[in-house]
Order: sequence, then C-alpha cells, then structure tokens
Amino acid sequence: MMPIEMYDLDSTDRRIVAALQVDGRASWTDIAQLTGTSVTTVARRAQQLLADELVKVAAVPQPGGGGPGDLLIVRIRCSPGSQLPAAQALAAMPEVRFVALVTGVYDLVAEVLVPKGTSMHSVLLSGLQAIDGVQGSVADLELHTYKASHEWSQHLLGDAGQLAGPPPVHNCSANHLDEVDERIVAALQADGRASFQAVAGGLGVSESTVRRRFEALHQAGCVQVITLVPAAALGFEAEILFWLSVAPARLDGVARELAALRGVRYVAATLGQESLMCEVILPTHADVFEFTTKTLAGIDGIQAWTAGVQLLTVKRGFVVTPWAARRLGTAPEQRPAAPAPRTPRARRG
Repeated sequence: MMPIEMYDLDSTDRRIVAALQVDGRASWTDIAQLTGTSVTTVARRAQQLLADELVKVAAVPQPGGGGPGDLLIVRIRCSPGSQLPAAQALAAMPEVRFVALVTGVYDLVAEVLVPKGTSMHSVLLSGLQAIDGVQGSVADLELHTYKASHEWSQHLLGDAGQLAGPPPVHNCSANHLDEVDERIVAALQADGRASFQAVAGGLGVSESTVRRRFEALHQAGCVQVITLVPAAALGFEAEILFWLSVAPARLDGVARELAALRGVRYVAATLGQESLMCEVILPTHADVFEFTTKTLAGIDGIQAWTAGVQLLTVKRGFVVTPWAARRLGTAPEQRPAAPAPRTPRARRG
C-alpha cells in the first residue's frame, strides 16, 4: 500500500472521491456522468483507491443513532512520546466517535458518546484517564450539533450536476434501530459499498429486507454513508479545530453563520468556557489566515478563540481511518459503537 504522502491524485481521481463524498453508494454510471469520464475509468480508479485504503466508504450512525446518550468533546494532554499509543487506545473504545492528534495546549481531541444510564465519571476517569500517558483532560458537554458535513470536497466537482446529498443531522431515538437494523449497519460500516444482496447473504435475510430497512434509516437520518479520505490527498493543507467564546445572545446566530460556510465541516454548541466548537478544512494555510482575520473577525458576537491543527485523524464516525491504522500498526475498526442496549426493540418485517 502506498503511503499517503506519496499518493498523488490527479484531477479525475479527486473528482471521483468528491462524488463519493456526496454519495458513497452512488453507481459508477452516476459518478461517470458527474465527472465527465467513462464508467470503466471510474470503476477502475475508484476500486483501486478503495483497495489501497486511501478511501474508505462506511455507513455510520448519526449522533444518537448508536443509542441514546450524551456527547462529550474531550481535550487531552499526554506525556511526551505517548500521544500515538494514547490515540490508539482511545480509538479502540467503542464509545469514542472521533479522535485526532492536534497541536496546541492539548495533544488529542476526542468525541465520546456516553450511554444513558452510564456515569460520565466511569467513562472519563475509569476509561479515558486510565489510558497510559494521559496526564489530564477537559470535557465539554455537546449541547447541539448545527452541522456535520462529510462532503467538504464537493466544490471539486465544479458546475457539474449534483448527486443527492445526505439528509440533515438527526438524533434518533432508541427504538429507531432494532437488532436486524444494527447488523445491517454493522455490515455496511465494514464496507459501505457492499451490495444489499451480499449483506443479505451474510445476515441470512432477504435482499428486499436489507434494502428497505437501510433506505428507511438513511432517509430518516439515523444512518449516514460517509467517505473518508485524507484531506492532503485531495490537495487540502489545513484541518483546524476552533473553540470559540461567543456572547450568549449571539450563540445561535454565530453557529448558523459558521454552518453556512463551505469550508466549515462541523459546528456544535458546547457547555464549557468556549461555547462553540468548529472544525474547518481549507485548501491552504493562507486561507486559514483569511478565515481568522476576516471571517471570524467579521462575525458579530465572537469574543475570542483558540485553535489546534489536526495532525492525524485517527477515528471519525466510529470508524478508524485506514491510513491512521497503518501508521499505528493496527487493523481498522470494523464494528460500530454499541454503547447501550436497546429496550424495547422495534419490530420490523
């Protein structure tokens, strides 16, 4: 497998990946029409990118979709030299949805789903703080998600016709997914482009059952198909996490202004000293200067901010990124988080 740093994607590869980020299960025919190339070329190139594990397509539960619970954004300080092993240990925890190594005062940022009925104390102290090398952490409760975008490269498609995008962020209740639903999602988390027929064969149910159930969950926003790719492979230099202090009366307005920006991938309101967390992905570091000096400076209500550069995204959407797994010397996580039992279960035919 070729290292990320040596993998030079041309414009056709990048457009194929951008189309997959809009719809990871789009047919090769639809992607060929969107990218202006042949079906054969699209299939060959895309399948090579997937085989090389530079690109990963996976079905993932939306916030709350893995079970009712509270989301925590945790910033973690590590002892020197322990950052990578600590990130690996965090990524192995099923409650952890996101892990990244970052610059700044803290070494790691993680997003943790704490199931209802589970104490935050046990997750933070017995779980995170017990990891070798972790010296301290700050955890903020996530109050509301304004934006969670996985199609940040869409502008690479230019003025071509657009594929149908994913449904909006949705917090689904416990009875939205029963045991069969969870098994379907688990299979499509391992391979987001697996055919419904292949999934049905593995689970011992009919193809129509798999198709109907998955499409219902996807349309309801309980499950999203995401396409993971290193930002650098598509020519993006900067992935930044911002924590913003905002005047209380302007919190909702500021969050919505940020969420409307193309370069903003994630916006959430948090209960902490900083009231908003914002993830930004931009083509160059010069664009970061523009974002801080003009965009953030021009939004009324932002009082102060701190930031960290994402050095390595280890886990996103409960999925360990293949490129991080290679760097850490581990196999990618194949199973979705299952932080809480579901009672009662919904019945579907």
